[in-house]
Amino acid sequence: MAKAKKVSAKKPAATKAAAKKPAPKKAAAKKPAPKKAAAPTPAATKAATKATKATKAKADPARPASLRSAIYQVDDLPRAKAFYTQLLGRAPYFDQPFYVGFDVDGQELGLNPDLTHYRNGPGGAVAYWRVGDLAAAFAAALSAGGTEVEAPHDVGGGIQTAVIADPCRNLVGLISGA
Repeated sequence: MAKAKKVSAKKPAATKAAAKKPAPKKAAAKKPAPKKAAAPTPAATKAATKATKATKAKADPARPASLRSAIYQVDDLPRAKAFYTQLLGRAPYFDQPFYVGFDVDGQELGLNPDLTHYRNGPGGAVAYWRVGDLAAAFAAALSAGGTEVEAPHDVGGGIQTAVIADPCRNLVGLISGA
């Protein structure tokens, strides 16, 4: 009986080469560009900022949450009031012989004629940081190396302030309340 020839299971050379080549890449379908998010409205931005400020103040009431006020010491209140009224294009919202306050986009610009604690001119401005708990913030500032300039006290309208000097003698105001 004749032996049957074994048929090789090997693929022909051309087929082997084709199997090793990666399949040709298909042109990727272009996806539409993602739409840009609409810019938030000023009202939405202000609301988000207020929510962030409130969250930060509640997180640790002894830490400054935001800059609230810049108060300038003035030796001529009527002249300073006239200058800032013209410069800002608005009248003060609070106008008394002992203090004049302007609302500048939700921040306070104050004019203080009391020169017993601070001088007017260069170095006479105090920026006040909003805090949730004035007594705790004042104690924290002192323990961090600040020195007392003005102890916490009520300034009226449910507002309390204090001032410390940082280690370089810069004045740092703390404010809480309304």
